[in-house]
Amino acid sequence: MSIRRPHATSPADAASFAAPVSLARRLVAEALGTALLIAVVIGSGLRAERLAAGNVALALLANSLASGAGLAALLLAFGGISGGHLNPAVTLSAWLRGMLPAREALRYVVAQALGAIAGVIAVHLMFGEPLLSGSNQARTGAPLWWSEFLATFGLICVAMGTARARPALLPFAVAGYIAAGYWFTASTSFANPALTLACALTATFTGIRAVDVPGFVLAQCAGALTATLVFDWLLRPVPRDRAARIAGGETASTARTATPTSAD
Repeated sequence: MSIRRPHATSPADAASFAAPVSLARRLVAEALGTALLIAVVIGSGLRAERLAAGNVALALLANSLASGAGLAALLLAFGGISGGHLNPAVTLSAWLRGMLPAREALRYVVAQALGAIAGVIAVHLMFGEPLLSGSNQARTGAPLWWSEFLATFGLICVAMGTARARPALLPFAVAGYIAAGYWFTASTSFANPALTLACALTATFTGIRAVDVPGFVLAQCAGALTATLVFDWLLRPVPRDRAARIAGGETASTARTATPTSAD
């Protein structure tokens, strides 16, 4: 399934129209960028939990601010190389719009998954934790699945809409949305299957039980699919003849309104 579009509407789309970057370099960028993103999210959560002295709200605030800032920086750094997906849900959206071949999209997802695991190991080495440790934190049920659907739906909407209207601001818009998502969603807005996988491998503040991962990932993919379909329709160019008719109708309507009548 793909939605063919003649214009770019995301960082990945822009990359596909720019000077070519080899697939190998793009895959390394996706793996490295995802690893650093995981390090930011899990590392800041671990640090915040240790310093907040049991104040969960304070820990979440620190985690969300650090995650948003780190995400903006990483999107700026890697967006021009691989499109800055760092998220299989974003890759899914790019593939649906025909901006990535299926084979490349699959390789992106594999690189992101490997980067996610490497990011967990890097964080655990910094903080003296076991290299990998399963989480016991339960995150399951319809409310949390719905939260992940909405979180991912909003992420793709923000990315596609901002890329069309203000592409230079896309990293900041996406990062701001994710930071807000920590607070307005019941699930704290994972909105990223690679991050969800990583959080199943850490028994820390951001953890999730492995058994709960499939529900989150399915909800995230459904949100990405729905948002792509909706925003593809919203952003679809108006045919020239129709645009001319609309413009002509508005001009005539304006002229009629502005022309004085005998009643005036």
